[in-house]
Amino acid sequence: MQDSDQGLPSFEGALDGSDLTVAIVQARFNDAITSSLASACLAELSVLGVPTEAIRHVTVPGALEVPLALQALAETNDYDALIALGCIIRGETYHFELVANESGAAVTRVGLDHGLPIANAILTVENEAQAWARAEPKGRDAARVAVEMANLLKEIA
Repeated sequence: MQDSDQGLPSFEGALDGSDLTVAIVQARFNDAITSSLASACLAELSVLGVPTEAIRHVTVPGALEVPLALQALAETNDYDALIALGCIIRGETYHFELVANESGAAVTRVGLDHGLPIANAILTVENEAQAWARAEPKGRDAARVAVEMANLLKEIA
């Protein structure tokens, strides 16, 4: 807890993952890109001190399957935070919007239903070049968000 500019107590989660357990759900569709996301995420979790043995990495076929795996992990009550990784590249049909909207809403619902932070790094991009440009930075960001939010929820609980 810190004091804000207004003199009120404020909370900000620490970026120390040394006592956290984290699970990652990675979609295999667009595997090269999602594997890059996962590598960056795992590397950043290590930098943040999350022990390797405290990380579970699960893969699923695609972005629409990510929320169900997240829900199953959340129901174990074994994790302080979850991370969703995937990549949806716009095509010529409405399928892009369907997958992007439904997977995003379902990831959010799982987090709210279980009171568990979920860092959503399911990329929604126009083309493969955009996906590659975002893969590593968003993988790192997801790790930081998961650790910060897990610590924040512990602090304010």
